[in-house]
Amino acid sequence: MKLQQLKYLLAIVDNGLNITAAADRLYTSQPGVSKQLKLLEEELGLQLFSRKGKSLEGITAAGHQVIERARLIMQEVDNIRSLASDYYQEEEGTLSIGTTHTQARYVLPEVVRSFRQLYPGVKLNLHQGTSEQIADMVAAHEIDFAIATGSKHLFSELLLVPIYRWDRTILVPNDHELAALDRKLTLEDLANHPLVTYVFSFGGESSLKKAFAEKNLKPDVVFTARDADVIKTYVRMGLGVGIVASMAHECTDNKDLAVIDAEGLFPRSTTWIGFRKDAILRRYMLDFIRLFAPHLDAEQIDAAVKAQEQKEIDLLFRDTTLPIRGGCSDDLSAAA
Repeated sequence: MKLQQLKYLLAIVDNGLNITAAADRLYTSQPGVSKQLKLLEEELGLQLFSRKGKSLEGITAAGHQVIERARLIMQEVDNIRSLASDYYQEEEGTLSIGTTHTQARYVLPEVVRSFRQLYPGVKLNLHQGTSEQIADMVAAHEIDFAIATGSKHLFSELLLVPIYRWDRTILVPNDHELAALDRKLTLEDLANHPLVTYVFSFGGESSLKKAFAEKNLKPDVVFTARDADVIKTYVRMGLGVGIVASMAHECTDNKDLAVIDAEGLFPRSTTWIGFRKDAILRRYMLDFIRLFAPHLDAEQIDAAVKAQEQKEIDLLFRDTTLPIRGGCSDDLSAAA
């Protein structure tokens, strides 16, 4: 038995047992309504209407009882829909996000500011960690959204929506020899200096290490940290050449650090937002995604949250050109 069959049954009754009128009211076809009524009667093993030829003449005794209960069921369906709508529309609640330091420090502040203005009654929890730590938060059901880059193998429980892309940036003190190069920087140049960069993921192969390996080069990584601000501190101390996400380049860095473009030296990275496949996202959660990804249209976001499998999202965004996020005053640029 389907709710649609009960809906059709009540429409027939409410339209004077006229199947054609019921079909018009339901914006469907008369044969379709007749077929569903027949299937319902066959499943119940009851004749709900008395007939005269092909027309319905009256309601049987069993039909009256079924119709009475069908009305109660459909009323409860409406109540559930109303309850769900009220829950969806609520402007109070909690939103917990697990993300990396780079996203929390350089990308999300303006998003959070706008979100708080829209939803002052929503408590926002921002948890920082490595990809592995964020995956642990997902496993423990501690967060609603995960925001990270790469490491997709750690998040098979989630649906991942791509948001933007970014390159790495090289930072050195202003008096460093690499700052005086009059040509494009190469991996060979970097391999000749100690490097300071992010903590490598324990699972999967580091794209940074892979880039060097493809050139038969071995990088001399002398210090790693999850925090770009810590990396900058040690670059300023002269510990090594810094390799950070482009978003981590702030305009104030230009006072004592030279910024060298590394586009093309390493694979371009994609930042995504992930949520559980069985999650029911409330309106304020959807609005957070819209604020985080203003370049995506409403239909794309709606289709993404209704997806059942990652392959549906991959297909949805297959031809989408994501913006490239930079640093300093160049927050978002058109994709190359």
